Amino acid sequence: MAGGVNNVGQSGLSYVDQLKSLQEQKKPTEETGKKNLKQEDFLSLLTKQLSQQDPFKPVGNDKMIAQMASFATVDGIGKMNKQFESLNSSMTSNKALQASSLVGRDVLVPGAAGTKQEGKGMAAMVNLPQHVDNLMVRIEDAHGQLVKTFDAGAKPGGDSRVEWDGKDQNGQPLPAGRYKVKAAGMVDGQSKEFSVSTYANVNSVLLGKDKGNVLLNLAGHESPVRLAEVLEVGKA
Repeated sequence: MAGGVNNVGQSGLSYVDQLKSLQEQKKPTEETGKKNLKQEDFLSLLTKQLSQQDPFKPVGNDKMIAQMASFATVDGIGKMNKQFESLNSSMTSNKALQASSLVGRDVLVPGAAGTKQEGKGMAAMVNLPQHVDNLMVRIEDAHGQLVKTFDAGAKPGGDSRVEWDGKDQNGQPLPAGRYKVKAAGMVDGQSKEFSVSTYANVNSVLLGKDKGNVLLNLAGHESPVRLAEVLEVGKA
């Protein structure tokens, strides 16, 4: 075996070939359905390797220690992965407990579509790249029909809150439902539409889905929203 790694024993197979052969013989476990090669298998193969080595070219101590260190590293990585899985599960549970306190509260999430309650208006947050002299706001219903436009006035750069009173262009209250808020203004002499975020009430918290992410069921939203997407927590 050259260098203590590729010796060909009495079986005519190299150490690497024997390792592959042993791995192929391992049957899938009932729990995972995957082929697992444990440290005991490596040690068994190493013992067989030593018993079949060329007596004129024995494995040196340094090569032996290197192989043992490799086995220990593989086993250590396996244990560390299990510890990380346990830590991730614990962190997810902690996030879920924190998220449960959001039930019944309003949260700000990306998206121009929000839910207007009966007899009330609706608020949104507009992200502006710079100061805007006249921020124009458009309100559209669930069918995309324009129901109102108004001038929110001058706004500084950054996140600016805008509020709609829930009435149409003629001052008549509109029914509860889904409405979309759009905002635009002049930037460097050109009209530009800005990104908008809206508020929604948290109905419930979902666990064990979306690869461990904590999800929030929001009023008026068809799909749950990840907790990490929440930009602001409002009043209950």
